[in-house]
Amino acid sequence: MFQEDKEIEFTGRIADLSEDDRPREKAIKNDIRSLSNAELLAIILGGGMQGKSVMDLSREMLNKAHNSLYSLSCMRINEMCRTFKGVGPAKAVSLAAAFELGIRCRDEKAKTANTVRTSSDAYNYIRGHLERLDREEFWILTLTRANRITAAECVSRGGTSATVVDIKLLMKMAVDRLASGIIAVHNHPSGNLRPSAEDDRLTRKIKDAAQLLDMRLLDHLIIGSEGYYSYADQGSL
Repeated sequence: MFQEDKEIEFTGRIADLSEDDRPREKAIKNDIRSLSNAELLAIILGGGMQGKSVMDLSREMLNKAHNSLYSLSCMRINEMCRTFKGVGPAKAVSLAAAFELGIRCRDEKAKTANTVRTSSDAYNYIRGHLERLDREEFWILTLTRANRITAAECVSRGGTSATVVDIKLLMKMAVDRLASGIIAVHNHPSGNLRPSAEDDRLTRKIKDAAQLLDMRLLDHLIIGSEGYYSYADQGSL
């Protein structure tokens, strides 16, 4: 069960810090980009706990996440509450919301430029759905003859190392969108971008099925936490 924020007596608010250490005032005076990661976290958290200032709490969170904002962003809300003493549901939700807003802001521009010219165009369009997941998912992008993306749809969701893909369902999604081209996409939660033998077999099956329906499999992307693998770029289609 979550521990409610009100059960802990919080002190160490930003307003209680010395003037030179107040991140809000620093942001107003010098611009938000002048703040450190810990200071940005402190603004979102708002307050620390008894015996620990909000800045100390922020530094402790970063330290436990190996100073990786990405690792922190991958944590689920209940995981934050279990891991960090002084972080209850309200603070964890605020932090998760801030990370999600940043990701959506990053992805918004990519999704307005929805014509695929290179594998990186497709990757930038879909990455927000897959790169932080702790389970495998398989998606398809459907495209017009001019390579404009018309839809991004999840075909299946699985476990930490595999997901089952129904070729008939995948092709039905493409037919319903009157697609001329398809880009298959799935993630590897492990971060290993090397395709498996099963990935190769599935790619061939999708390519053959698409050809029967006068469609093209343009690419198959494997997305990890730090990049992607493109079958098309590797000449493997």
